[in-house]
Amino acid sequence: MGSEVINSDLYQEEYRPSFVDKWDELIDWDGRAAGEGTFYPGLLKEVGAKRVLDAACGTGYHSVTLTKAGFDVVAADGSQEMLNKTRNNATERGVELETQLADWRTLSDDLDERFDAVLCLGNAFTHLFSEDERVQSMAQFREVLRPGGVLVLDQRNYDSILDEGYQSKHQFYYTGAGVNARPVEVTEDYVRFRYSFSDGSDHHLTMAPIRQDYVTGLIKDAGFSSVRAYGDFTPEFERLEPDFIIHVATA
Repeated sequence: MGSEVINSDLYQEEYRPSFVDKWDELIDWDGRAAGEGTFYPGLLKEVGAKRVLDAACGTGYHSVTLTKAGFDVVAADGSQEMLNKTRNNATERGVELETQLADWRTLSDDLDERFDAVLCLGNAFTHLFSEDERVQSMAQFREVLRPGGVLVLDQRNYDSILDEGYQSKHQFYYTGAGVNARPVEVTEDYVRFRYSFSDGSDHHLTMAPIRQDYVTGLIKDAGFSSVRAYGDFTPEFERLEPDFIIHVATA
């Protein structure tokens, strides 16, 4: 990947309270719902999942919407600030939600149960900069799944960013009006994104630009089978076209 050494816990500093408070403005829950449609509930129903771990819940969008769709969800995150926001969002929307502070690298210790599905969404996996930590986390995702359970993991299309430069449809993910999310530094080691808001404030996140085939290899090496991918919720796509890639694999 290169020589730049970045600590995978950097996100703990970058998700400061002032940024977390604006995260829903960035996402825009209504815009996200319009972009995704019923993709995730449909996918989970297709595989018969009931008990779901949202392992990177962020501010709770998927945890809340999947609970409303009838799934039994545990909302987990490594950021206490994000979990606090998730709890508030669930309460405001009349949803009872089980939450858990959890680190992917020690997931089976933090969560003493097995799930039908594990979600790792929002480009969260690319917070990990260490090869060993990625391998360890992928093994932990599989460890907390029941036999036949499903892992659903997404990432930005770093192939496109690295090979052609950044462009975004601004259609499916960060749909908030007056909000701009784009990289300000792009290297083979890291991509630093700037999130600009209508009040003039800026926040930054630093991510590892891991490629689609690399992630597929990690998933297969962890013992998953039936690995398939979607580009912006579509099963047929050109490699550089989608904004996000969604990996789906069976334990």
